[in-house]
Amino acid sequence: MVIRSRFLVLLAVLAVGLGARIAYAAPADYVFEPVSADVRNGKDSEFAVRLRNKATGKPVEGAVLFRTRLDMSPDSMGEMTAKHTAMPSAEPGIYKFKADFTMAGGWAFKLMAKVPGEAETVQGTVVFKTK
Repeated sequence: MVIRSRFLVLLAVLAVGLGARIAYAAPADYVFEPVSADVRNGKDSEFAVRLRNKATGKPVEGAVLFRTRLDMSPDSMGEMTAKHTAMPSAEPGIYKFKADFTMAGGWAFKLMAKVPGEAETVQGTVVFKTK
């Protein structure tokens, strides 16, 4: 009976410890950054974003990006959007895209991501300048 009680106490301590560790990560612990803030204006222009864990500084691999939008909201023209498609990337934490930029200026890439091991959705906006 004493062994069983100690075992249950050990399980409870482990459960609390693991729960605290899992709850530590939050969407605010991640950031999207431009790989290069300057992008070529025109058709089939490539741009990339980096997803990084703020606490460790390490790139985040295997995220599923969705609900992306590319618009000119930095230049107060949010209704001006550009078509874009995802491209493969061999670099960890780098997510590449191709877009048809129709005008030079500031562009905002707004996106959401499901990060492995993270229960909540990570959201971000990355600003690019096309020339």
